[in-house]
Amino acid sequence: MTPFDSAEFRRVLGHYPTGVTVVTGAAGDGPAGLAIGSFGSVSLEPPLVMFCPGKSSNSWPVIEASGSFCVNVLAEDQAAVSSLFAGRDPDKFAGISWGTRVTGSPVIEGCLAWIDCTIETVHEGGDHWIVVGRVADLGVGRPDSGPLIFFKGGYSAVGPVED
Repeated sequence: MTPFDSAEFRRVLGHYPTGVTVVTGAAGDGPAGLAIGSFGSVSLEPPLVMFCPGKSSNSWPVIEASGSFCVNVLAEDQAAVSSLFAGRDPDKFAGISWGTRVTGSPVIEGCLAWIDCTIETVHEGGDHWIVVGRVADLGVGRPDSGPLIFFKGGYSAVGPVED
């Protein structure tokens, strides 16, 4: 038994800032997407990334069935986009401009960067899945913008540190 509860776990880990992403996929009924804070690079050779959707997500099974996904790294002025994709609205793409690249997964217009992937493997990780994707294409959308950050339960922005 752990000496702490889930609220304490969340509070303490909230002191570690995370970048904010929206993972998207192309579905037969239209695009699907969800906000993700647990994202990172795995390998340079081959180029692999990972993210962790919750097992209770309605969007992840739709994206998984497509066999591919795009990680949209949100820019500092896209908190509203993150909030939209963190919710359960069935039409998250209403009012969102987007295009596609190699896999056909949506790339959100105005995002800081995007990483287009095919699903390599999916592992269980407690109440989440650990999804590993092979990068098929990637790019920077807004090189002069900063990233959207989630820290202590809220959105924040960060810029380069001067030496």
